[in-house]
Amino acid sequence: MGWWRIGTDSLAGSRFVISPLAETIAALKTLHAGAGSHPGERSWLGAHLPAYRRRMTGEPLDAALVRAAIGPTWNADFLTPTPLGEREQPFEEEVTAVRNAEPADAVPQLEVAVGGPVPGPLRTAPDLPHRMATVLEWVWHETVRPDWARRRRVLEADITARTALLGRGGWAAALDELSPGRTRWLGDGRLQVNSRDLPPRSVADGRLLFVPVTFTTGWVSWEGTERFAVVYPCAGALADMSSAGAPEALATLLGRARAGVLVRLESPASTSQLVALTGQGLGSVGRHLKVLLDAGLVRRRRAGRSVLYDRTEAGTVLVRAASGDF
Repeated sequence: MGWWRIGTDSLAGSRFVISPLAETIAALKTLHAGAGSHPGERSWLGAHLPAYRRRMTGEPLDAALVRAAIGPTWNADFLTPTPLGEREQPFEEEVTAVRNAEPADAVPQLEVAVGGPVPGPLRTAPDLPHRMATVLEWVWHETVRPDWARRRRVLEADITARTALLGRGGWAAALDELSPGRTRWLGDGRLQVNSRDLPPRSVADGRLLFVPVTFTTGWVSWEGTERFAVVYPCAGALADMSSAGAPEALATLLGRARAGVLVRLESPASTSQLVALTGQGLGSVGRHLKVLLDAGLVRRRRAGRSVLYDRTEAGTVLVRAASGDF
C-alpha cells in the first residue's frame, strides 16, 4: 500500500480546501471513463457525455492527450497540480498552473501515466499543458460551472461534517471516511493514501491539504516537499442531483428538511454523508435524526468508527405511502 509519514506540525497545520480545478479534473476523469457509479453520476453523464464525445471526435489530439494523461494507475503530473491552499482560488486562476507547466516535462510525465511510450503525435505536439488547460476550460464552462453553486454548498457541508468528526474522534475518525478502502489513518504518523505498492513519502515539513470533489474519483498530488494534497470523493454528493426531493405529502407531515433526511436513508448513511447529501448543517441533521429515531422511523448501528443510519420498516412504509408507491 502507498502511505505518507505525516509530521506533527504538518498534521496540525493541515486543512480542508475547495478547489474548482479539482472538481473540473474529477469531471474530466468521469467523462473519460464514461460510466457512473450511481444514478446521480449516470444522470450527469447522460446530460454531458454526448457533447464531450463530439468534442473529442473533432479534436483527436485532445482525445489522445486525455487518454494518455489519465493513466490506469497514475495521472500525468501537469494534469493534477496541487492547490496552493492559502485561499479558495477561482477556476480561472487555478487552471494557470496547468497552462504554465513546463512543456518539456509533459511527454515524460505522460510516459509515466501510460506506463510506456506515448503516441507519436503527442511526442511532437507543441505545448501539451496549454492544450490540456483548454480541455479543462471546456469541461468547466460546459459541465461544472452551470451547477457550481450547488456543488460548492455540498462541498462546504462535507468539510463541516468532517471537521466535526475531527473534533469528536481525532484524525483517525476524520480520515478513515475520506475514501473507504483506500485512505485511512494507520497510526504512528502514517496515512495510507491508496492501496498500491508504492514507497512511503515523508510529509514532515510540508503543508497537507484535503480536497473534496463531488465525483466518485480521487487522487493524490504534491509539489516538491512543500504541499501535498489528498483529493477524495465527497460522500454521496451526486447521489440524487436531479431529485425533486421528498414527496409533498411527506414534507407536509414531517417538514421538508426532516423528510429529506428520511427519504435519503433508503441505504445506510453516516451523519457526514447526510450533511453532504442534503446540504443541511450538521446540527440540523443531528436534530432531525433524533426525532426520526424517537419516532421509530430510522435506526442506527456502528460500522467501525462510523455510526450509520437507515430506515426502519415503518420509515420505509411511510415514504412509500407518501409517494403513492403501493
